[in-house]
Amino acid sequence: MTSQLFQRIQDAHRLIRPQVAVTPLAHSPMLSKLSGCDVYLKCEHLQHTGSFKFRGASNKIRLLDADAGRNGVLTVSSGNHGQAMALAGKLAGVPVTVYARAKASPVKLDAIRALGAELITIDDTPLAVELEAGRQAKLKGMCFVSPYNDIDVIAGQGTIGVELHEQAQLAGINLSAIFASVGGGGLICGVGAAARQLLPQTDVVACWPANSAALYRSLMMGRIVDSEERETISDGTAGGIEPDSITLEIGQQVISKTTLVTEEQIMAAMKLLARTDRWMIEGAAGVALASMLKLADQYQGRAVAVVLSGRNVMLEKFIEAAK
Repeated sequence: MTSQLFQRIQDAHRLIRPQVAVTPLAHSPMLSKLSGCDVYLKCEHLQHTGSFKFRGASNKIRLLDADAGRNGVLTVSSGNHGQAMALAGKLAGVPVTVYARAKASPVKLDAIRALGAELITIDDTPLAVELEAGRQAKLKGMCFVSPYNDIDVIAGQGTIGVELHEQAQLAGINLSAIFASVGGGGLICGVGAAARQLLPQTDVVACWPANSAALYRSLMMGRIVDSEERETISDGTAGGIEPDSITLEIGQQVISKTTLVTEEQIMAAMKLLARTDRWMIEGAAGVALASMLKLADQYQGRAVAVVLSGRNVMLEKFIEAAK
């Protein structure tokens, strides 16, 4: 599956431009000094809509057939994927309906509405909302776009891995590890599939908040299992995964290491990055940075990349985290 996925990633890397930006790979001198690693930040928080999700959304919309484009697409999101689909659909003239939890981040829900998508909120668990969205898509005859359980979406996210390879090669950087946060697994599977082909000596480190680690538990068991979900500041990675998710099989093939971080570690990482590099990031990006700091002893003196997945966080939540 990963070889076929890599071909799709290569196609996406060529064909989603210039709509999707190539984000910087920025060296952080202060984080390097503090961690003992040579730290590079893949700045997906600077991507359009404020997260990496615009890559997968743009690739999916690009590949819709004419009927699906006319009928519109229906998706489910904790916020970032919904914003990305809303913008990608708007640019292509494709109607977009987004299902979301009523408890999702208000700043993300407001952004989805502002981009012109129809937003439907449900007061239930993330997985329940996801399953209902899929059911409604079938009833309405619309194309359902999963945030992670979709090969075209994963391929779009995988373009980050191609960019990392190109940017590291150009700068003469030998990356020892790539750290990326995990929810449903679309990001880590896409980046991992690209890295296995282009950076085979580089560790692909999957990073979860300990409070919400559904795919981690499933990887440990070798099958999709139910997992206890607790509140986390990493709302972008929260929630369960579909019983048939392709990210389990792909993740088994591309992930080198796994790690869990606490809420305290996530918030400390968010605060640290604001101090060292003057960037305000959301919890999911904090998960990747916190994981790098946790495993820094394993990469002393070596170059590592941290995927800063997004910046869409409420100011009040960020201020609370940074106290």
